[in-house]
Amino acid sequence: MRTKGAHIHFEEQWNQFHLSNGEVSYLFKISEDGKLLHLYYGKAVSNSRDYSYLVEMQHRPMTTYRQEGDLLYSLEHLKQEFPEYGTTDFRHPAIQLKQKNGSFITDFRYACFQVIEGKPSLKGLPATYVEAANEAATLLITLKDEVTKAEVVLSYTLFSQLPVIARSVEVKNPSQDVLYLENLASLSLDLPDQDYRWVQLSGAWGRERYVKERDLQQGIQSIESTRGISSHQHNPFVALKRKNTTENSGEAIGVSFIYSGNFLIQAEVDTWDVTRLQAGINPFGFKWELQPAASFQAPEALLVYSDQGLNGMSQAFHAMFRNRLARGKWRNENRPVLINNWEATYFDFDEEKLVAIAEKAKEVGIDLFVLDDGWFGERNHDKAGLGDWFVNQKLLPKGIGSLAEKIRALGLKFGLWFEPEMVNKDSELYRQHPEWIIHIPHRTPQHGRNQFVLNFANDEVVDNIFEQMCKIIDESQLDYIKWDMNRPLTDIYGVNLPASQQGEVFHRYVLGVYKLYEQLTTKYPNVLFESCSSGGGRFDAGLLYYAPQCWTSDDTDAIERQKIQYGTSLVYPLSSMGAHVSITPNHQTNRLTPLKTRGNVAIFGAFGYELDLNKLDPADCLLVKEQISFYKQHQSLIHNGKFYRLVSPFEGTRNRTSWMVVAADQSQALLAVYKGLNEVNWPYDRIVLHGLDPEAVYEIEEKEYTGAELMNIGFIVSDSSSGQINEQNPLPETFDFDSKIWVIQKRGERK
Repeated sequence: MRTKGAHIHFEEQWNQFHLSNGEVSYLFKISEDGKLLHLYYGKAVSNSRDYSYLVEMQHRPMTTYRQEGDLLYSLEHLKQEFPEYGTTDFRHPAIQLKQKNGSFITDFRYACFQVIEGKPSLKGLPATYVEAANEAATLLITLKDEVTKAEVVLSYTLFSQLPVIARSVEVKNPSQDVLYLENLASLSLDLPDQDYRWVQLSGAWGRERYVKERDLQQGIQSIESTRGISSHQHNPFVALKRKNTTENSGEAIGVSFIYSGNFLIQAEVDTWDVTRLQAGINPFGFKWELQPAASFQAPEALLVYSDQGLNGMSQAFHAMFRNRLARGKWRNENRPVLINNWEATYFDFDEEKLVAIAEKAKEVGIDLFVLDDGWFGERNHDKAGLGDWFVNQKLLPKGIGSLAEKIRALGLKFGLWFEPEMVNKDSELYRQHPEWIIHIPHRTPQHGRNQFVLNFANDEVVDNIFEQMCKIIDESQLDYIKWDMNRPLTDIYGVNLPASQQGEVFHRYVLGVYKLYEQLTTKYPNVLFESCSSGGGRFDAGLLYYAPQCWTSDDTDAIERQKIQYGTSLVYPLSSMGAHVSITPNHQTNRLTPLKTRGNVAIFGAFGYELDLNKLDPADCLLVKEQISFYKQHQSLIHNGKFYRLVSPFEGTRNRTSWMVVAADQSQALLAVYKGLNEVNWPYDRIVLHGLDPEAVYEIEEKEYTGAELMNIGFIVSDSSSGQINEQNPLPETFDFDSKIWVIQKRGERK
C-alpha cells in the first residue's frame, strides 16, 4: 500500500491528485467547474482509489450556490486548495486581487498541471532545496481567472524521506492592465474538523518562543507580526495537535513560514467545524503593484504531519532545516566554540584587553574570538556610529587588521559584530544620506535605541552597505559575522518608490535583507554567519537559509533559557540555537546560577561564552575547559541526533526540565535534567526515555540497562533532596538550579 519515495499520481478518470511518500498522503481533486477541492491530508493511504466520496454536499438554508438550478454545490461548505471570497465562499480567501474597475473578486479555475522531479528554487527568496532529483517531486498546478486573465501557479513539493510538503504560490499578470495584489496565502489547508489544540511560540524580548496552547474554537485564532520582522512576540510557526497528543504519541500538523518579515498564520473554524489553516505574508500594510507581464512569488511554507507526537513533528522540521534549508560550508561542519566580549567589556575595551581575553580563551579550548559592538565609526556609546563600517580609531588605533592578526597568532578564528540595517544620526553615512532612512516626508521619524532603519527597499542603500562590509571582511579576513538587528520598522515609506508602490515597502525591505545576505554568503563562503535581532526577534526559518545559527535570546540566564530553548526546539534544530554561558549575577535576571548548570544548558546549542575568563577562579576555569571538551566530544551527536523533549518547564509541579538527544544509529545518547529551587524531602523521581533501541544494552555510569527498560520503566534521576541532605544521604549534595547530563552508551544487544 505504501511506496517509499515521493510520488505524485494523477488519476484522470477521477480528476484526482494524490501525493504520497509512504508516510503521508495529500489528496485533492478538480471539480466539474475547475475548482480544486481538498480531500485528505494525513497518514499514507492507498493509491489508485477514488476518494471523491469525501466531497460531501447537502442542501443547507441561507446558502449561495455556484449554478442556477443547483441547490447542492456551494463552496461555502466544501474544503478547497485555493479558496476565494465571493465565489459562494464567505471564509477568508487565499488571494485578493484588486482590478482596474475596483473589484477584488476572482474565480480561478484549473488550467493544467506539471510534475517535475526535484524542487525548483524561488527567485530572491529562501526556500528548502534538494541535491538530487530523487529527493523530492514537485506538482505545479496552473489556475486561470477568465475575466482578469491572471494566472496562479500552486507549487507542492513532497520530500521522499520526510513527512514534509513545501507549499508556495506564484501570481502572474499576462493582461494589459495593472493588478494590485492585496493578500496571498502561501498555504491554505481545509481540515474536516476542529478537534485540535492550537500551539504557538510567543513572548517578548528576553522570553521568546514560550509554548502557548489553546483549543480551537469557532471563529479565528491567529498570530501575526506587523513589525517588519518576524518578531519577539510571535514566531512564524504553528502546530495543530489532537487533544490526546503528547510529545511522543498522537497526531500533529506543523506549519513553518520561511519568511523574515510581516506574517499571518491563522485557523478559521466555521460553524460546521471545518478548520481553514492559512499562512502567508501579512496583508496588513501590503499591496503589490503587478504590472502587465510581471509576476509575484510568495514565500514558502512547510507543512509537516506526524503521528508520533510533537517530537515526531519537531524531528522532521529539524532534519529539514539542518540539511535542506541551511546551506554551505557550515551546514554540516562542527561549529567553532566562541567567546564574545560583549558582557565582558561592553564599550570599555582596547586591543590589549581584548587580546588578554583571547589568550585565556585559547587556554581553555575556545576556537573563535568575537568582537561585539563598539569597534566601528565613533561608536563609544549607543547614539553614534551605526552605518559607518570602518574602524573606531579611538578604541583600536592600530586598526581592525592588527587585532585580527594578533587573535589569529594565538590560534583562534576572528569574528565581528555588525548591524547592517541600522544607522545613527550621528554618523558619516546619515550626514551624507539622510534620505536613506525609512521615513515619511514631513513627519518626524520614530527612533528605537537611538537608531533608525536604513531603507533596504532601495538597492543603492544595500549596495553601499555591501561595499563597506566587504572592505572590513577583507582587511580582517573574517571567519565569523554576528548580524544584529535591534529594532522593528516604523514610519513605513520608501522615498524611492511612487505612491502606488508604498504597500510594497515591508516586503521589499525583506528582499533587500535577503539580497545582502546572498551577496555576502556567495562572496565569502567560508564565513560563518549568525543572525540576531536583539536576541530572538528574527529567529525564523527564512534566515536559516543564509545563517545556519541564530542568537536565541539576549536572556542568557540558564533557568530562563530552558524555557526558551525548549520552545524553540518545537521547530528549530539545536544546531541553529546560539547558546552561551554568561556571567553571574546574570545581566537580565540578576540570578546566581552555578557555572555547571549554565554550561549544561548552553551545551545543547551552538555553544559559546560571554564573559571575561580572566575573572574566573582556577576551579571555574578548569570547569570551563571540561565543558568545552565535553561539547566538542559530543557536538556531532548534539547537532545531528534526534532530539526528544521529556519534561516541560511549562507544565507540571515537579520543578524539572528534561530532554535528550539520540544518535541516528541509536548507539549513543545524552540525557539532561535541570531543576529549579531545591526541595525538602521531595518524592523519588524517574524519567521515561525515548528513541533508544529496545533490544540493546546501554551503559550509564557503569551500570547496564536495556533500551526497553529505560523506555518503559524509566531512569531514576532522584537527587539528595529526596530525603534529608546530610551526611547519611548516599547521594551527592544538591542545590538550587542544579543539573546533570548523563552519557548513555550502547554496549551490545540484549541476550
